[in-house]
Amino acid sequence: MSKILGIDYGKIITGLSITDSKKIFAFGLNSVPTKNLMNFLESFLDREKIEKIVVGLPKKLNNQKEVLIETEIQKFLKKFHIKYPKIIIKRLDERFTSKIAFATMIKLGLKRKKRRKKVILNQISATIILQSYLTKKDKDSLIN
Repeated sequence: MSKILGIDYGKIITGLSITDSKKIFAFGLNSVPTKNLMNFLESFLDREKIEKIVVGLPKKLNNQKEVLIETEIQKFLKKFHIKYPKIIIKRLDERFTSKIAFATMIKLGLKRKKRRKKVILNQISATIILQSYLTKKDKDSLIN
């Protein structure tokens, strides 16, 4: 069965998450240097069947897009779509995911030194993005 991949795209580190085969739960997968993201995905997509990716959409509180990082995300998405045209790309507002991820790290009891690691933060953020998408998708299917 195919799965869904979640992506929290960052300037330096990109967090990744993945669903279970029933597409109910999101799990942290990895964090990779953004410059190596396409290489990682090529290798990963050879092993896993992914039907869709959900990429965070960075917005400011006033609902305006974060222009600088969004430009980089658009470049990545264009490259990705050319290489994998059959994989559906969805975007999800990612406001507050980093704050929620940081609060989650505190609740998990991670020490201050570990909380500073962007690798963990980005992976948790990617998981929050993907789980939010799954929850939203379920709510939408109940309404329709």
